[in-house]
Amino acid sequence: MKRYVIGRVGAAIPVIFLVTLIAFFIMQLVPGDPASVIAGSNATQEEVELVRQQLGLDQPVLHRLLAWYAALLHGDLGQSILLQRSVASAILERLPVTLSLTAYALVLTVVFGVAAGVLAAVNRGSWVDQLCMAGALLGVSLPNFWLGLILIFWLAAGLGWFPTGGYVPFSTDPAGWLRALTLPAFALALLQMGLLARITRSSMLEVLNQEYVRTAKAKGLPPLVVVGKHALRNVVVPVVTVIGIITSHMVSGSVVIETVFSLPGLGRLIIQGILRRDYPVIQGGLLVTATAFVVINLLVDLLYSRLDPRIVLQKGTTR
Repeated sequence: MKRYVIGRVGAAIPVIFLVTLIAFFIMQLVPGDPASVIAGSNATQEEVELVRQQLGLDQPVLHRLLAWYAALLHGDLGQSILLQRSVASAILERLPVTLSLTAYALVLTVVFGVAAGVLAAVNRGSWVDQLCMAGALLGVSLPNFWLGLILIFWLAAGLGWFPTGGYVPFSTDPAGWLRALTLPAFALALLQMGLLARITRSSMLEVLNQEYVRTAKAKGLPPLVVVGKHALRNVVVPVVTVIGIITSHMVSGSVVIETVFSLPGLGRLIIQGILRRDYPVIQGGLLVTATAFVVINLLVDLLYSRLDPRIVLQKGTTR
């Protein structure tokens, strides 16, 4: 197990290094002069040169790359041109909003997605199965930004049950936090619910056909015990793998949802940085988001190796 963990962590390090390289060279690949773009079309040459110095574009590429890594080691992601503050502080200020949205959407996805998949598998071929899979297909088919707009029009502006946008910190008002995030979390989660329900149904059907499940049924065990104790626990590994992928997609999907619902999160910060050509913000946001992808997938690898020790044994035999 220890060798497996070290191997997975070691494999993640080159990926994170590659992510830092991509984040650095994003600004180098921008057509034209980034300093001129940031300064604006009406800027004087002196103003353009000042922006170039602020961004370090007057230095050789190798020097800028080494300075980039030296700053990263100290947690410095640069200085935002338009916000006039450090990118790290801006990200830390908005990160709780994105984490809250992602966590809420993930809970909705796991609860309703797994429940729908299990119900569909247990009632295979019935109207329950057809209803659950129709809902899953609908969730996969609807774009989350369109669903968000429909929810705002119907439940927020129309019925007034939820706010149309904005964010309330949990520490300030837990009920207000819940109302502010319910619609965006549902819009973010619906697509992933459909995906998880379909995967859960497929895995559950495969497990229900195993001999040990048929033996448990033959012994006269209650259906709840057969499904919950014997079948569901063996569906956990593929479901956890899908949950890791879903979480990664939610991190990226929050960019659109935060814009639709005016949530002051990391995704909206990145969008504002793109629209205003604030390249240090884009670099920092890209680095944090991509690193989150790598860390989430690493945690999933470690988690399902704990859930199913056979994975570690198989990895060991292939070496």
